[in-house]
Amino acid sequence: MHATQSDLDARTAEIVKQYQSLEGPLLPILNALQAEFGYVPKSVLPDVAAALNISRAEIHGVVSFYHDYRDHPAGEHVIKVCRAEACQAAGGEAMSARLLSLLGIDWHGTTANGKVTVEPAYCLGLCACAPALFVDGAPIGRVSADRVDILVAEVAS
Repeated sequence: MHATQSDLDARTAEIVKQYQSLEGPLLPILNALQAEFGYVPKSVLPDVAAALNISRAEIHGVVSFYHDYRDHPAGEHVIKVCRAEACQAAGGEAMSARLLSLLGIDWHGTTANGKVTVEPAYCLGLCACAPALFVDGAPIGRVSADRVDILVAEVAS
C-alpha cells in the first residue's frame, strides 16, 4: 500500500513539528521520514526546507552525502555489501559481482518483484570476516560464491 501525497504531507508536517525545536533538527527529521516511509520522499523536501528556513539544496546535500538515505522505497530485503579494502582484498569484488548478476540488478537497484535492494556500504566493521554483508541488518561474514547462491535463493523468491 502506497501513501498518497496528502498522507505524506500530513505525516511530514507531524514529524517536522516533533523535531523542529531541536538544535540541528535536519538529521532527526530525515531519520524520522526514512523510518516512517522507508525512504525520504523528494516531494516533501520543499516543505521541510521551508519549515527549517533552509534551501532545498542544503537538504539535497545532506541526503546525497549520507548513503543510508534513500529517495525511493527499498525492497522487502536490503542487502548492504561492504566495499572497503579488506573485503575487496578477500574477494569482495567477485562476490558482489555474482550477487548483482544473480539478482539482475546494479548497485542501489531493486529486483523487479520488489523483494531485494542491494546497496554498497563503505565498511561494515567486519574486516576479520571479509568479505561481508548485512542482510536486513544482520551481519554475514566470509561470504563465498556458494553462500551468495544460497542467500539469493532465500531472499529473492
